[in-house]
Order: sequence, then structure tokens, then C-alpha cells
Amino acid sequence: MRYRVKPESLTLWDLLTRKPRRRAQKKEPTRAQPRPLSTNSRPSPARARAQERYEQVTKDMLRAHHVRVRKWRTHMSGVAWEVRYADGAVARLIESPKPKGPVSAAIFLHEIGHHAIGLGVYRPRCLEEYHAWMWSLARMREFELNITPRVEARVRESLEYAVWKAKRRGLKRVPEELVEFLSSRE
Repeated sequence: MRYRVKPESLTLWDLLTRKPRRRAQKKEPTRAQPRPLSTNSRPSPARARAQERYEQVTKDMLRAHHVRVRKWRTHMSGVAWEVRYADGAVARLIESPKPKGPVSAAIFLHEIGHHAIGLGVYRPRCLEEYHAWMWSLARMREFELNITPRVEARVRESLEYAVWKAKRRGLKRVPEELVEFLSSRE
């Protein structure tokens, strides 16, 4: 006769020798699955050219500003920092999304912009954010990358947040460049 044992009193041997329960198989959905729009695996020529431009801009900017990507992020955020070694060497690092579209390109260029303008050159920090975004937008115009309404909204949201955070941390006087980004969060 086999006794039933409560799960909390099972031993390791009981767990290893126990027969697995059979699970009911999932039913297939009754609706037909949507078909892909295109069976062609190649991107359109226009999309391929745009991707080539993003890749070229990425290589050029990393080389020109001596920046190394520590990690390509999968989400739309980034960070830039420097590491100073005892021998005097400086490593310029960023994490950002890989430029594949206008928003990811703007974020990538913004992080490069922190190194291009100089980390810590502008005070308060929200002013550095402003200059990094303006540098990013200027490079996008220079390389003829599309500045979409979503890019403009991202810049605005980022600067509103930076100003709000600075005020929350005790900023008394908002720099002139940032007055338009005083948000309704207050």
C-alpha cells in the first residue's frame, strides 16, 4: 500500500523517483494565423540604404570621438561615462540602442554628444543634457537623418524630466535655455 505524502514533506529521493503527471495537450487555435505581409526575406532597397547610413554614422561617430560601446541596449535608453586609469589613460564608454531608426539614432548620438561636448563641462546636469540633445539633433541634420515627431517628443520629454529632477534636487535658478522645458509635474 502506497501512502500519499504532503508536498512539504517530500524528500529529495521522492522528488527524483516520482513519475511525472501527464498534462493535457493544448488545443490549436481555431482562427487561422495571420500570414506575413511579404515572403521576401530581403529588406526593401530604401530600407537597406537607410540601414547602411545608420551603420556608417555609427562607425564614424565612434571613431571620431574615440568612444567604445560597452553594450548595445535593447530598450530606448542610454548612458555615457569615462573611466580614468592610473596611467592617465581615459576610456570613453557608452551604452545605447544600436541605431536602426530615427529614435535609436537620436539616443545613440545623444550619448556620443556627452563625450563630444565633454562630460561635466556644463553645470547643472540638466544643461549638459540640453547641449547633448542639441548636438545630437545637429548631427542628425548634418547626416541627413530623419528627425521625426517622435524624436522631437523624446527630446522634449527627456529635457522636461531633467529639469524636473534638477528642481526636485534643489536647483534654484533654471538656465535660460531650459525655461521652456519646465513641466507640469510640479
